[in-house]
Amino acid sequence: MRESRVLRKLRGGDFVRVVGINRVTEPWLAEVVGRLGFDVVWLDMEHRAFGYEVIDRVAVACRAAGIDLMVRILKTGYSSPMRALECGAHGLMIPHCRSAEEARQWVEWTRFPPLGRRGFDNAGVHGDYTLADPVEFMAQSNTETFLVLQIEDREAVECVEEIAAVPGVDLLFVGPADLTLSYGVPMEFDHPEVQRVIDRVARAAARAGKWWGIVTETPEAAQTALDRGARMVTCANDHFLLVRGLQKAYHDFEQIAIRAESKTAQR
Repeated sequence: MRESRVLRKLRGGDFVRVVGINRVTEPWLAEVVGRLGFDVVWLDMEHRAFGYEVIDRVAVACRAAGIDLMVRILKTGYSSPMRALECGAHGLMIPHCRSAEEARQWVEWTRFPPLGRRGFDNAGVHGDYTLADPVEFMAQSNTETFLVLQIEDREAVECVEEIAAVPGVDLLFVGPADLTLSYGVPMEFDHPEVQRVIDRVARAAARAGKWWGIVTETPEAAQTALDRGARMVTCANDHFLLVRGLQKAYHDFEQIAIRAESKTAQR
């Protein structure tokens, strides 16, 4: 298992640039993301239909490009984080973590003993296909696997200090859209209550010595988040790149038409 690029940058006082790949889940695209200089691919299993087999091939491409793979898992129990890690994820994002008790459960499932109770297997890319020393692999996995908990519900905010304090949690990640829903202000991202919540998450992370991140759709939003103390920001997402690119293409070609001279020339 190799060193995590995400953790190396965070431990060095830097921040992390994330790219979401959720529609075009092909290895070549993950490799391009890495070759362009981004730090981590965010693969979303919560809202998309692909299975664990996608993690295998994207993970190999990420490793070839020297970047990390972070998987937002399905919350289906112990097998979900375990399978994602065994398929090659360097980090896990857990949606809708609502309590410190739940946070402790995710830590237990993602760390090998003595830090947790993750079951052993080193036959995948994460364990160098059994080529790595198994004891060294488990020790390195405990230090080079990162756990990200999403704070996107009122219940989580009300105990965010306790969640942040759980040993083994590396980063809190704000989900702005679901936060606005939870607080009854749908899609009002600049609402004072939503902004107050983000500040509370930032303070909780700082007090616990943890990092935090947030979804950012523009360079301006990312810079604002960094100025507030965030250290993980989202820079692009393949879905939106495709949709907006097609919208632009349609707009660029919308004015073309068959001209009268052309009609005459065809007769």
